[in-house]
Amino acid sequence: MRNLSKSKLISFRQCPKRLWLEIHHPELRVDSAATQASFNVGNAVGEIAQQIYDPRKIGVTLDAQRDGYAATFQRSMECLATAQPIFEAGYTAHHAFAFADVMLPEESDGRRVWRMVEVKSSTRVKDYHRDDAAIQATLARHAGVPLSAIALAHIDSDFVYQGGGDYRGLLKEYDLTEEAFSREQEVVAWIDAAQQTAAQNDEPSRATGKHCSSPFECGFLSHCQAQEPQAEIPVSYLPGVTSKALKQYIAAHPALELRDTPDDLLNKLQKRVKVHTLSNEIYFDAAGAADALKAYLLPAYFLDFETIQFAVPTWTGTSPYQQVPFQFSLHTLDESGTLAAQAFLDLSGCDPSRGFAEKLIAVCGKSSAIFVYNAGFEGARIKELAARFADLAVDLRAIKARLIDLHPVTKAHYYHPSQRGSWSIKAVLPAVAPDLSYQNLAGVKDGGMAMEAYMEAIHPDTCAVRKAEIETQLLAYCGLDTFAMVRLWQFLAGRNEFNFEANHG
Repeated sequence: MRNLSKSKLISFRQCPKRLWLEIHHPELRVDSAATQASFNVGNAVGEIAQQIYDPRKIGVTLDAQRDGYAATFQRSMECLATAQPIFEAGYTAHHAFAFADVMLPEESDGRRVWRMVEVKSSTRVKDYHRDDAAIQATLARHAGVPLSAIALAHIDSDFVYQGGGDYRGLLKEYDLTEEAFSREQEVVAWIDAAQQTAAQNDEPSRATGKHCSSPFECGFLSHCQAQEPQAEIPVSYLPGVTSKALKQYIAAHPALELRDTPDDLLNKLQKRVKVHTLSNEIYFDAAGAADALKAYLLPAYFLDFETIQFAVPTWTGTSPYQQVPFQFSLHTLDESGTLAAQAFLDLSGCDPSRGFAEKLIAVCGKSSAIFVYNAGFEGARIKELAARFADLAVDLRAIKARLIDLHPVTKAHYYHPSQRGSWSIKAVLPAVAPDLSYQNLAGVKDGGMAMEAYMEAIHPDTCAVRKAEIETQLLAYCGLDTFAMVRLWQFLAGRNEFNFEANHG
């Protein structure tokens, strides 16, 4: 019988097949960049938790990867005889083991007991956190740890960093003692069932479904999908699946073809996607699109932001997971058809917010439409900047009031089968302007890659040559986003008198 880690038990709770594959065929696992990023966030929050729970720096941090599991379990029990905070203490019972993020010594009736705190990078308590706490508490108590309480500490999204490395208040605790202690028999049953699954010679059979992405994105999804019949044109092309009836129908038919989806379950937009995808015909209400945009005269502006967010705020005045803009691209089209490009990009590592806001005000003029794609995003960032910088608030709010969203205009009047039910700018652009492509860009090709590139650029170990390379890539990527909007506006508005192919800044 093998020893199962807490993470393996959580995998079992998500899907027994996932547990089996993690043990017997880990080479089939392919984690996405988003999954890896979540690991990095968790590590950053864990480091701050040690500062918060050990302000006097008298605690001890254990490292099973460095010292080995057996040595760490033994060292953990030795540390429990002391009166100092312990980080990453390990314990084992029932052929399972876990490591506690934080163990804090307390006194109860003249004897030393321990309060455990599990630290999470989310902004709320999730269902799987409750399972996590139950496993932690059960294993610790059955290993002989005098555990008095267990709490979950998560990010407080209302926290505002005041600088100076003071993160007191970043974490908010939620007590789970009563619930976790009451689930011991349940946890032991999970362990037994997980051991039975792990001991199987053959891979468990389970169809893919919602569990493949909840509570975690599963790195074995491609492997599992390869074992199932796949729809030629899947129902996943349908946008905005929110109705209960349609959800239930899709869930009952896992390999459902788009063509077999009943029309009476679809709304107008979904029917349009179905009809034009299956017929491979473009839908374009040219007159309606032009009419929607005719009120906006030249000159016109086309704007796009790039942002970064940190679970642990880096800059004074910012909050956890706040989207801080570090770059924008602006294309300006005047009455003569001349197109000019301007940009802002701060790779200094300092808070870019004020410089961003000042430059935005300087280049956006005082009037005329500012076209964006998904105005909610840019609008929210401008609103946040106005709240932070009172002296710039009037000008920033004026810019926000001028934003015109091309996304709903496109969605209402245009659909190409190649979009596969998506109206993201990256789905629409190849159809409207096939001579343009994000795939032709060097390095940075999407928003996620832009965040990663920004983080690399501001890292103190990044050399000047690499930083300059990243700067060029970020400017090209964000510039293509705004030039794509220029071309989309031209297409929707029917302004074919302009030729922008070679003039995108």
